[in-house]
Amino acid sequence: MDIRQITPNYFVAPQLDPADMADIAAAGITTIISNRPDEEVPPPLQAEAIEDAARAAGLGFVRLPLTHQTMTPPNVAAQMEHAATAGGPVLAYCASGTRSTVVWCFGQAGEMATDDILNAARAGGYDLENLRPTLEAIAQAKNSA
Repeated sequence: MDIRQITPNYFVAPQLDPADMADIAAAGITTIISNRPDEEVPPPLQAEAIEDAARAAGLGFVRLPLTHQTMTPPNVAAQMEHAATAGGPVLAYCASGTRSTVVWCFGQAGEMATDDILNAARAGGYDLENLRPTLEAIAQAKNSA
């Protein structure tokens, strides 16, 4: 299990295993957000199996599968809402943790300085400098609305 901290309350990870849930709960995480579509993994690692194990460990669980095509403003807003209302630290996961970090970055655009967003992602092990133009465009659109 490779949990990476992006903020004090937002963590990301590559694919989780049901056996990881007790350790995740012991680490203080309160909610798991699955950003991985079930089509990408075999049944033992699909959302239902992870959710059952998470709930058995006392964790909240949210399904929000993301792909490049579904990384839409409504899904970004949903991710941010789930994270904000979780009542404690969340752990979002996908194949490598990148999508879960990208969606956080998009959600922070216009709320934080672009450099701060990219530095937080970098501190978690994700160099997403290539997102700078997109983050700046999202921030500009939010600020002009």
